[in-house]
Amino acid sequence: MSADDAATGWFEPLYAAAARGETGVPWDRGGPSPQLVEWASARSLDGAGRRALVVGAGLGGDAEHVAGLGFDTLAFDISPTAVRLARERHPDSRVTYAVADLFTAPPEWAGAFDLVVENITVQALPADVRPRAIRAIADTVAPGGTLLVLAAARDDDQPADGPPWPLVRDEVESFAAGGVEAVRIEDLRGMPPPWGRRWRAEFTRRAR
Repeated sequence: MSADDAATGWFEPLYAAAARGETGVPWDRGGPSPQLVEWASARSLDGAGRRALVVGAGLGGDAEHVAGLGFDTLAFDISPTAVRLARERHPDSRVTYAVADLFTAPPEWAGAFDLVVENITVQALPADVRPRAIRAIADTVAPGGTLLVLAAARDDDQPADGPPWPLVRDEVESFAAGGVEAVRIEDLRGMPPPWGRRWRAEFTRRAR
């Protein structure tokens, strides 16, 4: 088994168990992330004529919200069961749901999306593969496009209990590479469970 397989192989058993009613999906709230909704609302975000990518889309809450803003939305997950459940939960969806592996993403995704939403996926991966995942996500942002990163937060000296493991600031800042620049990194406190402290970070890729 490769390191990538070991890092991501637990997602499908989790979603399969959820489909059988044996467990819940710990990050599923039945709808979009409030931090995403608030961020998009504050910017009166209009996705008409633009493309969006939702990373590790799970059961589709974030993807449906992004599509509702007018974006032509592609949402992917490595778990076939997650993709099936998302389609079943949203039968009239305008989202294109796909099974895909972040580490072997289609080459046509490079620099292709005006908005990329990453919520919890990186923090659900072991530390040794996170840098590759971060680069792969950043690579999908189009020139002039925006990347929104949402994650649980911790300080460097705090224990990293997981999975999913809360991220330190350096990990969030590392999305800014290869032409991607940080716009704003927020350290949100007093958030509802399961993580009372969270990062909300906005990045952009320099236009050519």
